[in-house]
Amino acid sequence: MRAINPRGLRHTGRAALGAAVVAVLGMSGSVQAQSGLSINSGEVTYADHVAQIITDNCVVCHREGGIGPMQLTNYEQIRPWAPLIGVRVANKEMPPYSYDDHIGIQELQGDWRLTEEEISTITQWVAQGAPEGDWGDRSHPVADLPDTDEWNFADQFGQPTLILDSEPIDVPAIGNDMWHRPYVYTGLTTDRCIKAIQVKPAGNAKSVVHHANSDVEIMNADGEYEDYGQLTEYAMGKWGEIMPEGVCRTLPANARIRWDIHLFPGGVGATAPGTVIEDNVVEIGIWLHPEGYENVAKYKQDLKLYRLDEGELIVPPHGTAMTQGFHSFDHPVRIDSFQPHGHLRMRAASLEIYYPATGRTEQISQISNWSATWHHSHLYEPDVAPLVPTGAVLVIKQWYDNTANNPNNPDPDFWVVAGSRTADEMTHAWIAITHLDDAGYAEILAQREAAKQRSVAGQ
Repeated sequence: MRAINPRGLRHTGRAALGAAVVAVLGMSGSVQAQSGLSINSGEVTYADHVAQIITDNCVVCHREGGIGPMQLTNYEQIRPWAPLIGVRVANKEMPPYSYDDHIGIQELQGDWRLTEEEISTITQWVAQGAPEGDWGDRSHPVADLPDTDEWNFADQFGQPTLILDSEPIDVPAIGNDMWHRPYVYTGLTTDRCIKAIQVKPAGNAKSVVHHANSDVEIMNADGEYEDYGQLTEYAMGKWGEIMPEGVCRTLPANARIRWDIHLFPGGVGATAPGTVIEDNVVEIGIWLHPEGYENVAKYKQDLKLYRLDEGELIVPPHGTAMTQGFHSFDHPVRIDSFQPHGHLRMRAASLEIYYPATGRTEQISQISNWSATWHHSHLYEPDVAPLVPTGAVLVIKQWYDNTANNPNNPDPDFWVVAGSRTADEMTHAWIAITHLDDAGYAEILAQREAAKQRSVAGQ
C-alpha cells in the first residue's frame, strides 16, 4: 500500500513518467489522436501548467539517486522526453499504477493515477511543441521529498519502531534465479499491533530483488518453532502497507521472521544495473502501535496469499491462459487491500464478489495492464472497503499473454508453466482482510448508511 502523501498532496510519491530509456520510434504521430482529448485554443506551457504536475508526480523517482532511468527535475531535462512522456501519459502507462478507471471501487488511498485534467494538460502541451513559457519572477517548483534511501512512511510516522535486516548476500551480474532464506529474531517480549510496514531493498538491490516475503514463527510447547502467519509481502515496486485504524495485525512476542527472498542476477526493469551487487541486504521497517493497542482494537487483520487454482497454468508459445480462484468465509469480513501477483506473462487481474443469496456478482477491482515491474497493493478507502457477508464468494481472475503483443514477454516461443523462477508464472493474489463478527458487520453497514443519508440531506 502506498504511503499517504507526506506533502499533503492527493498523489503520493508517484513514480516516473518514463518506464525505461527507450528510443522514441514511431512517436511522430499526434498525441492528441492517441489520447482522444481535444486541444483547446489556449497555449499550454511548461512554466504555467506542466511543471507542477511533473514535480508532484514524477520527480520522486526521476531525480538523482532515484529509480527512474532519467532525471525530470527541470525543463532542460524534460524537453527531450516530451514526446515519450505524452504517449505514456495519454495511454495511462505512467505514472505506473495500472488500475482501471470506471470499474468497481475507485476510492483508493495512495492513488498514483493522474486526473483526466492533468492528462489533458500534458498531452496538449506536447501537441503544441512542449513550450517552456515565461517564468517571470517565479522559480521552478521543487519537490519536497525524502532522501531516496529514506523510509517511505517516515514523514507520517517517524522512523520505524523496529528494523529487521536480512543476512547480506552477493548477487552476481549474470546467472540463474537465487533464493535466500535466512531467519531473524524480532526481540519483542510482548504482543504488539502493527501500524505500518515496509520492505526496503538497500541501494542497487532494488532492481535484483524480485520478491521478499516474510513469515512469522513462534515457539510451541515442545520448544519448536511453528508457523504463525504472514508478516508482509514485497515485490518490485511495492512501497509498503498501512493498517486501518481500529484493527490489529499482530506481531507476537518472542517471534522469529523467516525470510523468503527471490533474487534475479543482473536485475529486472529499466534500472537493472547488470553488475554484481555485493552484500545485498533487504530490510523490514515496522511501525508499531503503543503497547496496549491490542486491547482496544476491535478486530484482527491478516495478509494472506489466495491461490487461483481453477485453470491449469500452462501458457503455450504464442498463446494465452486464464486462471481463477474462489474463496469464502464462515464469518463476515472487510477487504482492506488487493494485490494480484504474477510474473512476465501476466497481463490482467480482477476481483469480484458473488452473492449466492441473490445470484448477483459485484466487480470490485480490475487491472487490465498489469506489469511485473510495479506491484501495487490497492488500499481501499475505509468508508468504501468491500464488506463481504458470511458465505459470499471472492472471485479472483488473472490473465496471461505469451504472445509478441506483450511488451514484457522475453520470449514468446517459450512454454510457460507454474513455478518460482522469473521465467515461470504464478497465479495468486495477496489480500489483507479484517475479520468481523455479525455485530461489527451490521455496525459498519449502519454507519455507511447514516453517512449516505447525511450526504443526501446536505445536497
